[in-house]
Amino acid sequence: MYEGVKAEADHKIDDAGIDSGIQALTDKKIESVITKFLKSETGARFKVYTDICVHCGLCADACHFFLSNDRNPKFSPSGKVKQTIGEIVAKKGKVNSEFIWKLAEIAFTECNVCKRCVMYCPFGIDVAYLMLTMRRLCHQLGVVPQNIQDTAHSHSATFNQMWIKEDEWIDSLQWQEEEAREELPKLRIPLEKQGADIFYSVIGPEPKFRAQLLYQAAVIMNTAGVDWTMPATPGWDNSDMCMYTGDYEMMGRLKRSHFETAMRLKAKRIVMGECGHAFRSVYDVGNRFLGWKMPPIPITHAVAFYHELLIAKKIKIAHLFEEPVTFHDPCNIVRGGGLHEIAREVIRYTCKTFIEMIPNREHNYCCSAGGGLINCGAPYKMKRVEGNRVKAEQLKEAKKKGANIVIAPCHNCHGGLEDIIHHYGLDMKLKFLGDIIYETMEKPEDE
Repeated sequence: MYEGVKAEADHKIDDAGIDSGIQALTDKKIESVITKFLKSETGARFKVYTDICVHCGLCADACHFFLSNDRNPKFSPSGKVKQTIGEIVAKKGKVNSEFIWKLAEIAFTECNVCKRCVMYCPFGIDVAYLMLTMRRLCHQLGVVPQNIQDTAHSHSATFNQMWIKEDEWIDSLQWQEEEAREELPKLRIPLEKQGADIFYSVIGPEPKFRAQLLYQAAVIMNTAGVDWTMPATPGWDNSDMCMYTGDYEMMGRLKRSHFETAMRLKAKRIVMGECGHAFRSVYDVGNRFLGWKMPPIPITHAVAFYHELLIAKKIKIAHLFEEPVTFHDPCNIVRGGGLHEIAREVIRYTCKTFIEMIPNREHNYCCSAGGGLINCGAPYKMKRVEGNRVKAEQLKEAKKKGANIVIAPCHNCHGGLEDIIHHYGLDMKLKFLGDIIYETMEKPEDE
């Protein structure tokens, strides 16, 4: 079933991070690291999952890589487990550097750890957990794609993923405050305010590439009369690529910095911007690595926060968004957070015509950018875009029904869907929920 894998190993994608890591390995070192890893970092969960998988294939149709690669069994979730963990366990860690190269390629670039397959496994095997465990092993072997490792280095040096210096962060906020005050003269972005109801956190790409989202958030917060603040220190970035490189120690440092910044400001809760993987990190992974079953301070995702403001009538809609829209369910806030119905209520509050993608909600296909794959960079762009042809077909069907706008409340989803829309010539536009609310809300000047 998987005989073609070895032949395909000759067609590698050049990646300096993986290549340099492989060159530093010997068969003896690989065996030693794997043996120690299996003994110290895996337990009952890992053993049960690897023991009970019968490779029935019921998970296969859940995976966009499998469906988009002509149903090649090596791309099925169970196939990925068989090619990686299956080989390691069967050979008791006695594998070579060629195998490690393939292991890294599968774990980092052929699985978005989206967890769609978990819903279809009769035993509930969490393949995403298994692939993240393999990424952790790759991290310990020093074999990680260069681009995402560079992002992890940025996290470790600056506590944000974009190498943004402390003064640059503050400048970005002041710049957006000045811009927004032309529209709302009394608007402020409060920095370092003690005891605010809301500590608002974002991800690194916002001040770097999407500063308009800071502008829009400030308008929404000020119009709604929210008591809020943002920090002037590291800890403002809630993103976390270290979670996806397997560098859990750095992931823990990032989450501790984030939580402690909110607690230093004595904020009552954290409201985070429209990001999926950051929600997973602060609410489900990073907090637990640090020993907290739940985060030490309440956390609300932007989707739930918008819904809260609309229900309380703190934000009023002046006019409905006219163009027909469809909605992409981000994996980490839908399958991982259950925000699908709340998101749809926000859309119905703000949009005139809503067209569902099929399938939708927890059954929606991943954007193929999440799980750190888009952060693995240009070498893998076409692999993820062509590996998600089914998403393009899903979008195309929604467009046939009249949807020209795709709402996606997640940064990585925007990046992935943008590439898919461009590659497949779909002529659709992407928006955040915040974009829609900003465009349709009643502002003080409208009163």
